[in-house]
Formats: sequence, structure tokens, C-alpha cells
Amino acid sequence: MKYRDDIRNVAIIAHVDHGKTTLVDEMLKQSDTLDSHVSLQERAMDSNALEKERGITILAKNTAVNYKDYKINIMDTPGHADFGGEVERIMKMVDGVLLVVDAYEGTMPQTRFVLKKALEQHLIPIVVVNKIDKPSARPEAVVDEVLELFIELGADDDQLDFPVIYASALNGTSSLSDDPADQEETMVPVFDTIVEKIPAPVDNSEDPLQFQVSLLDYNDYVGRIGIGRIFRGKIKVGDQVSLLKLDGSVKNFRVTKIFGFFGLKRLEVQEAKAGDLIALSGMEDIFVGETVTPVDHQDALPILHIDEPTLQMTFLVNNSPFAGREGKYVTARKIEERLMSELHTDVSLRVEPTDSPDAWIVSGRGELHLSIMIENMRREGYELQVSRPEVIERVVDGVRCEPFERVQIDTPEEYMGSVIEALGQRKAEMQDMIHSGNGQVRLVFLAPARGLIGFTTEFLSMTRGYGIMNHTFDQYLPMIAGNLGGRRNGALVSVDNGKATTYSIMSVEERGTVFVEPGTEVYEGMIVGENSRDKDLGVNITKAKQMTNVRSATKDQTSVIKKPRILTLEESLEFLNDDEYCEITPESIRLRKQILNKSEREKAAKKKKIAE
Repeated sequence: MKYRDDIRNVAIIAHVDHGKTTLVDEMLKQSDTLDSHVSLQERAMDSNALEKERGITILAKNTAVNYKDYKINIMDTPGHADFGGEVERIMKMVDGVLLVVDAYEGTMPQTRFVLKKALEQHLIPIVVVNKIDKPSARPEAVVDEVLELFIELGADDDQLDFPVIYASALNGTSSLSDDPADQEETMVPVFDTIVEKIPAPVDNSEDPLQFQVSLLDYNDYVGRIGIGRIFRGKIKVGDQVSLLKLDGSVKNFRVTKIFGFFGLKRLEVQEAKAGDLIALSGMEDIFVGETVTPVDHQDALPILHIDEPTLQMTFLVNNSPFAGREGKYVTARKIEERLMSELHTDVSLRVEPTDSPDAWIVSGRGELHLSIMIENMRREGYELQVSRPEVIERVVDGVRCEPFERVQIDTPEEYMGSVIEALGQRKAEMQDMIHSGNGQVRLVFLAPARGLIGFTTEFLSMTRGYGIMNHTFDQYLPMIAGNLGGRRNGALVSVDNGKATTYSIMSVEERGTVFVEPGTEVYEGMIVGENSRDKDLGVNITKAKQMTNVRSATKDQTSVIKKPRILTLEESLEFLNDDEYCEITPESIRLRKQILNKSEREKAAKKKKIAE
């Protein structure tokens, strides 16, 4: 069998924040790829504005570096399980993976998730223990943890014999020794290990073409772009080829452009062959998992498996009293077009129409997945409302099932009791408890996803902000009866329209936590705070102080109010109850009752009680 020894295809996988994108930056800098005058900004691969702000990778990216006589194609993947749909498909495109693990944190829930996907594809792993320069680094223990995880996930003998490199991606240093003093200012150990250990792609470029689409991109000039790997044969610009669709149909088209990857750029190439990662344009209707073949030799590759969505929410046209004030795109047609265009590139997303022309059910892989999309829409000038996120149930072998998540919590020991109790109430089962010896404890639970909706805020206040929670989808299990999770406290609901005043906020403060600042415009039915009790409470937050000409002895005391708690988009979505909406515009995020009028709301609640 012939091999293309000049190419290596490798994916970088890790838990979120363990340094994948920073490592790719260093590999780009230290290879023979970039011109000397090109200066790289930090995390150059994260090109989207939200990725830069949050410091996370949302979309998988590919780049290629030159090292000696080799071209190394590198795929940078997201660490969050919400974007797991991106990770799974990339495993098909590569022959090996770099598993990056933090030298202090060790293996985390997403490390497990991404590694499991890689081992299922029988890829060759290289382990990079990153952040070796941290004073708290414990490289030996971390390598043991990684080995245990490999064994637990059923790795074969070849995979268990993985090489380990110790690095500090931030400082651009690496070495094969676990002593931080041996770090050298070079990435050569990483490059050499990739060239040595990762198998070269098979060169079967004389056989008929097989190219499979693993990622999608969209460009206004050339339309949809299919990114993937050529598994067999070769392709040239101008070739007539067949696209074998997922539904079994076949479409013929002409290849108009082929792009190869080089550094941070996409360059047009005239032809490509087996082992190359390329982007193709020319077909309007291309989708992930479809195969491109010659017209006279239609032989489809196995369809890529993509995890189904586990969470859904209803997106609606904004119909609040303030609708249309701040947004550029407010109509049902505009919102529907935007949701449909998101489907061009995001394969883990589903959009279904409802009985109402102004509402759609949008399903995704988790709260983060959906909130990132909402945040992007909001920045583009859209105005909309969304309902509370709900988990998607499934029937497995005739049994109603719901998604369960694997939850890993790192917290100081003093908060351990309250965390265990809170998760117990949400029907989570503890799987493991590890004391790390420095007053920290790691708890692992299996919890119904329903019980975790709205838990983050409660968890952070319970652990005074010191706790760290990570969770990732594990499996579907039989449904647990009863209500889980959700908000314990009622809402403070405005009974009037107008502007919030300092005077009325002072009188409302003792009832709970206020969410609005003085001067904020409010309307009847808008949620202006959280009640300290479990029932909703109507409050007048717009009342001004009556002016009289009678002097008061305490006149010179100025009124001081507490700083209001301004909710972020994620916190707002977590706060929602079943009878509430979150109104999202480019300028504001407001919470409101679905029925704005107080007496109508009470009538609807009575009817619901009678029906139950």
C-alpha cells in the first residue's frame, strides 16, 4: 500500500480552557508557515467576536503548517459538549489526535467526551500535558489519570502506548521531560512526535474519487462551501461530479473552486488528491455527511453520525409593549430567514414550525449552544422572545426517557454538603468523590438534564463563587416522575407602565432582589426582580415621591439603594419559568410574564389548576 508521507492530518481535542487554541497559535508561529512580517494575535484561530470575548472555541477550524518537508493539517475543535456536533465529524477527517490536558486540572468531563469519540474512530493519540509552568502542576498524577481514562474507555494496546509531551503553550515551550526546568523554547518535540507517531494518509489517488463533507461554511459570493477530506482519488477544478445525498438522491454538478488550507488562509488550488483536506464550492445544496464521487462510479461513504439535540425552546416574534423600538429585524419573515440560514452551517440545530406563524421550536445541544445563537442574532439587530428551555424526551424500547448529564464539580470542602443536598433534591446520583488534599473536593454525579436547568446561579451563590461545575451529555435514561429543578422563588412583577424610580425601588427592596436601575422603562407584566418568597408579587416600581411644602426633620438624608442585579442572557434564560418569556433586543434583555395583565394572569392560573 502506498502512503503520502509528506502529509499528516491531526485534530486537537481537549476540555474547554485547557489550551487547544493557544497551542495551535504556537505551532503556527514556530513552523515555516507564516511570513516573518505577519504578527499573530492571541488565539488567532478564534475569529468570531463571541469566541474572542468569551475565550472559547465555538466552531471547528482548520489550518495547515509546514514543518521541514511535511504539511501538517491541524483541526482545532471546540471543548464544550454543546458544540460536540463539531467534534464528532472532525474525527473522520484525521488520522490522529493531540489530547491536551491541563497539568493541574487533569481529566475533565469534556476530556472524556472528546477522547471517547477519538477512540471510537481508532485514531492514534498523542497526549500533551499543558500549563506545566503552573506552580500547582502535578504532571505525573495527571498522566496516571489519563491512562486510567484510556483504560476505562476501552482503548486498544496501540492507543494505550501513547507518547506524552509536556508543554506550556502560552510560553511557547515544550519537552519530553515532566520537569518544568527542562522546558525548551520550541515546539519541535510536538512536531517531531506528530510526524513520527501519526500515520500518513493512504495514497490511493489512482482510484475513483471519494470526498466526504464534514464541515460547512457559507459565503455570499460562492454560496455553500463543503469542507472535508478526500478519502480516495483526486479532484480538479471543472470536473463533473455527483453528490450522493443523505436521502439517497443524486445531484450532478461542476466543481467551480477548490480551496486548500495554508496557515490562516484559504488558497485556491487547481487539484487535490487522497489525504488532502480541502473546501469545495459549486453545489448549492450540500450537507454534512454527503459524498462526492465521479458520475460513473457512485460509491457513498458511511453517513456520519451526529448526536441529536437534547434541549429545545420556542422562539417568538416580540409582541411586548416595547416591540420594534430597538431592533432592526423584527418581523416573522426576517426571524425565520435568519433561523434557516443558521441551519446552513450548524448541523446540531433543528428548527420546526408551530401552529402559529410567529413561533418556531428551536432545538440544540444545550443552553450554551442556543444562547450563543441568540446572542449572535441580537448583535445582528434582531428582536425576538424566547421561552424557557425544555429537555427533549425520547421513547427508547417503549419507555419514556430523558437526557442525563455527567456533572463534575470542584469545590472547597466546606460547601460540599450543600452541593450534595441541592443536587440530591434535583434527583442526581453521586458516582464518585475525590479529595485532592488541599481543601478541595471533586464530586461526580449523573443528573437528569431537566434538574440542571437553572442550577448554575444557585450553585455559584451556594459556593460563594469558588465552585466550578462542568457537565456533558451522557445518555438517555427512563424518565423521573415529578417536577425537577426550576426556580424556587417567585418574581416581582410590575403592575404599571413608566420609569422605575429610586423612591419605589427602596420600598420594593425588602421584598427581594431588584433587577432594574432607576430610570429604566418598565411595562405592566414585566419582571423587575426576584421575590424572596415562592409566590409572584405585583409591585409598583414607578411611583414617585409626593412633593409637599412641609419640611421633614430627616430631609437631608440621601436615599441609598442597593446595586440592582443585572442578569446576563444565560442567567435570564435560567431564571425563566413556564409562564414567562425572555425579550431580547440589540439594546436590552427583559423578562416578562406571557400574560401581561394581572387579573387575566390570575384567571389563567385558576383555569390551569381546575384542569389539573
